[in-house]
Amino acid sequence: MNQVILLVVVVVVVAAIGAAIYFMRRKRSLQLRTRFGPEYDRAVEEAGPRVAERALVDRTRRVEKLEIRPLPALRRDELSKRWQAVQAQFVDDPASALREAHTLLAMVMHEQGYPTGRFAEKVELLSVHHPAAVQHYRAAHRIADEQGAGRGATEDLRQAMIHYRALFDDLLIMGANPARETQPRREVRHEA
Repeated sequence: MNQVILLVVVVVVVAAIGAAIYFMRRKRSLQLRTRFGPEYDRAVEEAGPRVAERALVDRTRRVEKLEIRPLPALRRDELSKRWQAVQAQFVDDPASALREAHTLLAMVMHEQGYPTGRFAEKVELLSVHHPAAVQHYRAAHRIADEQGAGRGATEDLRQAMIHYRALFDDLLIMGANPARETQPRREVRHEA
């Protein structure tokens, strides 16, 4: 009789532990999906849920170690004016404007405290605070690479500028308020 009771208690405890683990994982998945939005879906598609979630948590920890700082209002205004000049340059020299847009983005990232090394690292770290806009960055980078290989039509370059602009705007918004909630924003559309 005592063995039966002990067995029942062990089964109940094991079941309770299993249920607790299941609900904790589910809660973490929901939190990550909410925070990273399309970036969560992309990571899961590439690596599977468990690996992707560990990677997203790791990204968050890496960004927490960085000193992400706000840009002063005057600097944000200067950068906005520079962006307008880059956009105006697009009419006469699209390829050069695209390179300038990329350089300007790297400058903004650096001034805010993001590392500006490898593209993959930049994307990972930016995805923590800019999960929707980082999708634009990937698209612009892909188009810029194609253009660099001689396969970019002017319309493609215009699309890349629109994608770069989405990240630029998101970075400036973040630059105004780095403590803002990091909820992913839906698709942002801008005209070049």
